[in-house]
Amino acid sequence: MRRPNFFIKRVLLKGKAFCQKPIFKHSSCVIFINLAVRMKVVEEIKYPIQKEMELFEKKFKDSMLSKAPLLNRITYYIVRRKGKQMRPMFVFLVAKMVSNGGFDPRTYRGASIVELIHTASLVHDDIVDDSNRRRGFFSINALWKNKIAVLVGDYLFAKGLLLSIDNEDFDLLKLISIAVREISEGELLQIEKARKLDITEDVYYEIIRQKTATLIAACCGIGAASVGSNQETIQQMRKFGQYIGMAFQIKDDLFDYSDEKIGKPTGIDIKEQKMTLPLIYTLNHCTSKEKAWLINSIKKHNTDKKRVKEVIAFVKQGGGIEYTIEKMHDYKNKALSILENYPDSEYKTSLVKMIDYVVERKI
Repeated sequence: MRRPNFFIKRVLLKGKAFCQKPIFKHSSCVIFINLAVRMKVVEEIKYPIQKEMELFEKKFKDSMLSKAPLLNRITYYIVRRKGKQMRPMFVFLVAKMVSNGGFDPRTYRGASIVELIHTASLVHDDIVDDSNRRRGFFSINALWKNKIAVLVGDYLFAKGLLLSIDNEDFDLLKLISIAVREISEGELLQIEKARKLDITEDVYYEIIRQKTATLIAACCGIGAASVGSNQETIQQMRKFGQYIGMAFQIKDDLFDYSDEKIGKPTGIDIKEQKMTLPLIYTLNHCTSKEKAWLINSIKKHNTDKKRVKEVIAFVKQGGGIEYTIEKMHDYKNKALSILENYPDSEYKTSLVKMIDYVVERKI
């Protein structure tokens, strides 16, 4: 593995980031300031469910325990490099909002099921993508190789399903099982379409709904179901999560065309021949000659850095970015409109902040 070419120590103090002089050649603190701001916003969102999240972390760690020492070493590594835990936060915030602050032990199990399945899917994703990094750390497959990583992912899937079966949470099991099925279908649909480069806008929405939005929909549905909500409320919360998930993935796709220093290189989707909304819109609104050039660039010159930059510039000039941002805000507004059906509360306020965070985040 290549050594990172810079290292900046960051200290968080009252929500501000202070950067020391870099050891390596890069002098910019932009990425780390973005991370500091992001952490502050996430802590604000988490505040009404802080105690629940702290207990959840213990329960989640316990849910991964095994009699196999190797598995315990690996799961310990996974727990230590946890992410923002947005999905469990959705479970708890929705559960609290729809029940007017009520709670049920099933909510902890629901959050653990979601995080187990999500973690399993990330482990498998890194194998499929041949990725050696995840959240700034070495991936499981990089440290323990593919065979062990596949088995770890399978183990986490099984633990998630058994957690619901052992406690007879069959309604929660159904919601997460639908998500797992759709994630697999979405991945395969994207692979199939990437070969032909014939993704329409409608197909794009279906791919991101299945690949990304379905799991967030499951989080919100499970949150509502865990506190005994009726089917109407559960389905409404699933739709709420789906809209947020759509906006989340569209935002991710926009990063591929960003000029900002966000810690993620631009043009990755183009290099991997992924047809995202900015590119799809541009292809549908250019001349036949320009379309032929774009298709040829993606098919045969996707590893040419100069050509990829030219494609990015062309998409920006063609209005692809503005159109994509508009669609992202459409999904954001749809999610916000669902929240209008619920009385004001600190949990609803946090969900509104979560929606804003999804579309405004810099990384």
